[in-house]
Amino acid sequence: MKILALDTSTEACSAALWLDGEVIERLETGAQHSERILSMVHEVLAQAGLALTQLDAVAFGRGPGSFTGLRIGAGVTQGLAFGADLPVVPVSSLAALAQGVEAPRVLAALDARMQQVYWGAYVRNAQGMVELVGEEKVLSPAQAPVPDDATWIGAGSGWDQYHVLLTARLKSRVSAWRAQCFPRAGSVARLGAYLHEKGTALPAEQALPVYLRDDVAVKQAKRR
Repeated sequence: MKILALDTSTEACSAALWLDGEVIERLETGAQHSERILSMVHEVLAQAGLALTQLDAVAFGRGPGSFTGLRIGAGVTQGLAFGADLPVVPVSSLAALAQGVEAPRVLAALDARMQQVYWGAYVRNAQGMVELVGEEKVLSPAQAPVPDDATWIGAGSGWDQYHVLLTARLKSRVSAWRAQCFPRAGSVARLGAYLHEKGTALPAEQALPVYLRDDVAVKQAKRR
């Protein structure tokens, strides 16, 4: 299976190819996602010697994350998929974050600004893929759900920003947290291939961002 993947949901911008288990990836950090993402896509395709039309699908980090970044990612995904007549595979950016952490249980948190985090708890299955426990949420670090049992690893910009509050609330349920972890296209590609095999690919027009914070979508609708 050949999957193109991209993620622009945070300050990290990345593109990757999944080629039957092999991953080719480009990753940069900064605020130039709209200028760099297509170049990164072309770079990974060129390295593999493939055209977009030779792929099986385009996977993308659908959010939650940066409002502007999610719009860029969804828009680029739609354009590429429409142009090559490919399906799309939306992948949670929190799941991609957790997938990139080598741990059986990950509490993924992205800084959502306004003293909140985007939050999701993930457990790795027998195939090595992370699966969501409960729901993804946007909440105050002081309201982070305390797991019933076992110990977890924390990861993501939410932990970078609020690790004091989170570790105080979760106490012994968290054995450690990993600094400077971001969702990466390589993890989006891996999860995208897994989800594609399960039949979850969608038409290109359904490459839509997921914000979690409802008022963002409402405000955008009012502007239109």
